[in-house]
Amino acid sequence: MKEKCTKFEGMFVFANEKDFEEHLGSCDDCKEEAKKMDDISKLIQKAKPFYFKERARQKSIMASCAIFLVFLTTGIFSVLNYNNALLDTIKYGHALSAEDLGFPVDSYGLIMVENEF
Repeated sequence: MKEKCTKFEGMFVFANEKDFEEHLGSCDDCKEEAKKMDDISKLIQKAKPFYFKERARQKSIMASCAIFLVFLTTGIFSVLNYNNALLDTIKYGHALSAEDLGFPVDSYGLIMVENEF
């Protein structure tokens, strides 16, 4: 029984093209391996456009979802801030004081603290 040639991988990676072609011309085992590699390469070339088309579709879906999320959160925050009296007070320049917040204040508007000494 004839031993199978195991030089294909080494020659494919390390040998120059001329030496590799000469070896393929003289070795049937390596010629068969080269044919298998060519078939796989052709199959990959056929599948390549479908892969990139699907990948582009996934990217467009992700971009659409991100844009939708931005509009949704903008809408939610604008509705939540619509009738907020505290924001209206701050927006139009009225400063909140401690008295407005319900703290006891003295004549200067400072929070009154009782001494218990």
